Amino acid sequence: MSDDVAYPVFRSPDPVLALSVARRLMMIGHGEYTNTCLYAELCSVAEVRRGAKELPEGWFRGQELSGEVDVPFEDLPAWLVGVRGSGLPAAATSYERRLPVEYELLDQAVGSVEDAFTTAIGPSPGEINWQHLCWPDAPEVGFRGESNHAEVTLLFNTRTRAYDELADDHTVLVHVRSVERGDREAREPYAQWLAGQVGLTIIGPGQRT
Repeated sequence: MSDDVAYPVFRSPDPVLALSVARRLMMIGHGEYTNTCLYAELCSVAEVRRGAKELPEGWFRGQELSGEVDVPFEDLPAWLVGVRGSGLPAAATSYERRLPVEYELLDQAVGSVEDAFTTAIGPSPGEINWQHLCWPDAPEVGFRGESNHAEVTLLFNTRTRAYDELADDHTVLVHVRSVERGDREAREPYAQWLAGQVGLTIIGPGQRT
């Protein structure tokens, strides 16, 4: 079993520009099975409602309160388990102590949801992840192409994949398979080469989840 490592290669306060750059990088490895996944932690009722309007087909899940772990699953409010946008409660009071609301939409066609998500995300942390890419060979730096862990991620309003470093900008990550040799990543030069194909360069340390 292998893991991936993701390197930041671009950062901007402009989410539309960051999306454009991420798409250029993604197209290097775009293939037949490439798809798009969306994740977010929506931090206000306004952002939840905007997400439900723009991308209602996703799954929304509120936070459980202390003690609810002991409640039978069937007795929990449906939207704490996970509902589509149409199943969210209408009253703003229903969201008290339930934020952030987690949002997830998986395995979407490339180009079908990214613009709407970029519009809807607002200041909440979230990401667009393009998976099932196929990176090309890079013989000039001694690497064969790979499809395992070949991904691109655009982070919104955070600089880390764990969403634990919030920011006012947006970061593009290129993923490659992690191969550790001593205290270094043997495939970092490959990530650098991939970034260079669209005029980018690694701007920070690799990240793992």
